Amino acid sequence: MDLAPVIEGFGVVLEPTNLLYCLIGVVIGMLVGVLPGLGPAATIAILLPLTFNVEPVTAIIMLAGIFYGAQYGGTITSVLLRLPGEASSVVTVFDGYALARQGRAGTALGIAAIGSFVGGTASIVVLSVLAPLIAGFALDFGPPEYAALALLGILLVATVSNGGRVKAIVAACVGLLLATVGRDAFTGSERFTFDLLPLSDGLDFVPIAMGVFGLGEILHNLEQRQQGTMTATRVANAWPSRGDLRQSAGAIGRGSVLGFVLGVLPGGGATLASLAAYAVEKRRSKTPERFGQGAVEGVAAPETANNAAATSSFIPLLTLGIPANATMAMIFGALLIQGVTPGPQLVDEDPELFWGVVNSMYLGNVLLLIMSIPLVGLFVKILRVRPAVLAPITVLITLVGVYTVRNSVFDIALVIAFGVLGYLMKKFGFEPGPLVLAFVLGSLLETSLRRSLLLFEGDPTGFVTRPISGTLLVFLAVVALFPLAQRLVRARSR
Repeated sequence: MDLAPVIEGFGVVLEPTNLLYCLIGVVIGMLVGVLPGLGPAATIAILLPLTFNVEPVTAIIMLAGIFYGAQYGGTITSVLLRLPGEASSVVTVFDGYALARQGRAGTALGIAAIGSFVGGTASIVVLSVLAPLIAGFALDFGPPEYAALALLGILLVATVSNGGRVKAIVAACVGLLLATVGRDAFTGSERFTFDLLPLSDGLDFVPIAMGVFGLGEILHNLEQRQQGTMTATRVANAWPSRGDLRQSAGAIGRGSVLGFVLGVLPGGGATLASLAAYAVEKRRSKTPERFGQGAVEGVAAPETANNAAATSSFIPLLTLGIPANATMAMIFGALLIQGVTPGPQLVDEDPELFWGVVNSMYLGNVLLLIMSIPLVGLFVKILRVRPAVLAPITVLITLVGVYTVRNSVFDIALVIAFGVLGYLMKKFGFEPGPLVLAFVLGSLLETSLRRSLLLFEGDPTGFVTRPISGTLLVFLAVVALFPLAQRLVRARSR
């Protein structure tokens, strides 16, 4: 590997203008993550006109900073308010919010900051070395592979839930049903829209997540207060102890690897990476019952994975010209506007831009870590606000965040409806996580499955004959049958 372009890339990043835009990008990204509903894709779309008169490398450095900065920003509201602004932050809610309720919000945010830094940095190192090779592997993924990957992700939903597997499967089925609402992408016919025009484009992630997590939690807490069963939250401004760091070290390492691999795959991305990392930690833990009750590994693994995935998703964009997710599609558009065509020739034809953007991520991750350390104490103080004051503020943030996505009053009605659903789920022991995660993966599963059947002319055995999809389906079968095998072994040993 020729190191000269890499070294020149660091020279590009250290130019004062690029340094400034990198800082602006990560600060905006963190703020976007803190504000539920807006998201990095929408923010980049809004800021695209501002990049017209800026050098291409400078513009992309800023937009990239917004993307990976938002991954950490989304952690803050997930831990403190149980509001995942991004799909990749849903899994962090399970243990992050539980830690905050135990007075360990500082621990959760500190572990998230460290994991985000390690995962992002490790991903950049591997990206720098293996980008062309891994991008070639990603080309082997077609609709059958994505269908198997999405199905495996939905199966893992039952693993990450703490409300019982049957209830998790029921919630996941509801999520899959919600993913079918809207216009059929293949036939154009409308499904479950009830002649409501706003539903023709389908349901958006934000009203569902904000409703079942945010408003649902508030309603449930108000009921507990009325019944006198809600315990006061102790707040400690404490960073992770050495014991917490030792306990999380393995989760951070495994999350980095998983996040990098799944981030490279279009359709995989940060959401599937965080879900898979959480499921792996819960599976291998000797005390899986701790997960959902405040396990630090339950924060470390998904936060590391989603940041690693956010970074590695630049590989298919820069080397193949394939955007891996909605945010990458926005950055792809920004590159085209600047007259840059991402693809296999970009590394050779425009090494200054390629290595400038890649190397800017090293600096961006350091800036995020430096900013997050002094701000943890400030964020933790939010929990010292009385619930009577915090609850209406949270509701206001939720409704404003939902409205700003599409400027739709209908979305506000949706978030209220899903808030009631979230409250009922909480009341009857159903975890909302499986519903939201299945909804996110449902559209990928349906689209990939139907494209695959068209490709195989209706023959389902085609999934097994392809090496990668066949391997994924075998792994899926092992995961599904493992609990049954465990029960049979225990029954025979009695």
